[in-house]
Amino acid sequence: MTVRKAWIVAGSAVAAGLSFVMVLVVGVYLVAGNLAGGLSGGARNLAKGAVPAAYQALVEKWGNLCPAINPALLAAQLYQESGFNPRAQSAAAAQGIAQFIPGTWATHGIDGDGDGDRDVWDPADAIPSAASYDCTLASYVKDVPGDLKRNMLASYNAGAYAVIKYRGVPPYKETRNYVKTITTLEESFAAPVSRLDPSRQAAGAIAYAQKKLGTLYLWGGDGTAEDGGRFDCSGLTKAAYESVGVTLPRVANDQWNAGPHPARNELLPGDLVFFSDDLGNSRAIRHVGIYVGGGYMIDAPRTGAVIRFDPIDTPDYFGATRVTEDGAKALPTTV
Repeated sequence: MTVRKAWIVAGSAVAAGLSFVMVLVVGVYLVAGNLAGGLSGGARNLAKGAVPAAYQALVEKWGNLCPAINPALLAAQLYQESGFNPRAQSAAAAQGIAQFIPGTWATHGIDGDGDGDRDVWDPADAIPSAASYDCTLASYVKDVPGDLKRNMLASYNAGAYAVIKYRGVPPYKETRNYVKTITTLEESFAAPVSRLDPSRQAAGAIAYAQKKLGTLYLWGGDGTAEDGGRFDCSGLTKAAYESVGVTLPRVANDQWNAGPHPARNELLPGDLVFFSDDLGNSRAIRHVGIYVGGGYMIDAPRTGAVIRFDPIDTPDYFGATRVTEDGAKALPTTV
């Protein structure tokens, strides 16, 4: 949604790019069936910059506290709970980056940094406490059949008693949604170690963005009649994926979490590509475009410019996200 440096693409490249993009997209989907049967998913280590640098070491350390959790899962919980905001407070009195309610904190809060106090507002205490609480819940349900991680998450939402009673994730809609949400978000915080499947909606999103080439940029623009059909960067990507039935968050740094993160040499058309002045912090992302292949994206770059093709290999390139429908659905509505 925010402005980045403009990168000039010659008019001839834009004209040639239209036919190039369509050939490339068709090629991607001719081989998609072969890729879909291959490896997917990823490791549980953190993706580059997925967690703000101030908390990365804590998440990496405490995310390995017990077999039921991992750094990516712990990061997904913190993002879902507070968006990594250490001053977050809910209407239900949940407090801090891990959103402990006072009663749970009194029982399960720990002095993570060893400074002699337990401060729910201090991430150095709250993040270790979140990991410790997860592991405690896992110990309660370790003998329950099924996947320990999912049973632990279900215990977090519904209580260990319910998991023990139903011998697994209980048949509560809210609990099952919570388990699915966190395990899906886990993928968006994990660093992949194998090839990712292509997005089935990518071709349609690119086709939508192509139709907007030449449209004047508007800060905060969503392409509505009130906006004169104009967009900013994240407004364009949101509208492009909305055209194929995938609802993304409004701002770029939240769109980053809508799926797993392919490496630069694994990009496919339709991947979202992101840019930042802080390459170690996904919350600092300030620009996004739609990758079309050959090192180019379609983006809405800045005030005074039009939607166009731009190169992605610039000093502020942060990384990419392969949007998935489940990944987009898992994102919290407010962070």
